Amino acid sequence: MEKNQKKIWITGASSGIGKAVALKFASEGWRVAISARREKLLDELAKNQNIKSFPLDVTNQTQIRSVFKNILNEFGDLDICLFSSGTYEPKDEQSIDPDKIKNVINVNFLGVIDCVKVVEDYFKNKKSGHISIVSSIAGYRGLPNSSGYGPSKAALTNFSESIYFDFKKFGVRISVISPGFIKTPLTDKNAFPMPFLKTPEYAAEKIFNGLVKGNSFEIHFPKSLTFTLKFLRILPYKLYLFLVDKLVKR
Repeated sequence: MEKNQKKIWITGASSGIGKAVALKFASEGWRVAISARREKLLDELAKNQNIKSFPLDVTNQTQIRSVFKNILNEFGDLDICLFSSGTYEPKDEQSIDPDKIKNVINVNFLGVIDCVKVVEDYFKNKKSGHISIVSSIAGYRGLPNSSGYGPSKAALTNFSESIYFDFKKFGVRISVISPGFIKTPLTDKNAFPMPFLKTPEYAAEKIFNGLVKGNSFEIHFPKSLTFTLKFLRILPYKLYLFLVDKLVKR
């Protein structure tokens, strides 16, 4: 390990955005700890000399604590934690299924909260560092066929905003990432046209620049889509619901 080598821990790193971000940071010389449930996929990534695998189910808080301890023992310290674990099944979103919605909330929201809690004291005692949470544009406002995923991401964004103030007192940066449509195994399940669809490598570049070279609270992309949705977010309900209803019926 190089002296003064920067280090990052990424959850949800077995595929999609998490995987692409891990490879991007590794290519930039960072030491990368990767976590996800699918151990074989992590092992493939860990063939990169800058990447080490730490399998993890984010719904298991005891396991999160153990994995974090192992990472610190191996790496010595951490500069950034990027929590990007997530699940999404469009067919399950078309009707209200409480059990499946609870599962989405457990992985996408509560799993991230547990991860943040486990690293909280470490970063506050260190009085530096960065915790970044991957949310989604789906969290901006309510969307059709998004009874679990959208609310889980809206909660993540609100959570990130809430903890920003407390962590700032300790010199710890909090940021939230709001990607648009990125071609991943999750979005491959969508049956509708996805505007401004981008590659995971595009997302990784934007995230790397936002985390390392920028200092904004929110890292969102592509701007051509996110700014449109940000505008829709400020519309009164009557107009917003009318416009979305029209778009869905096209």
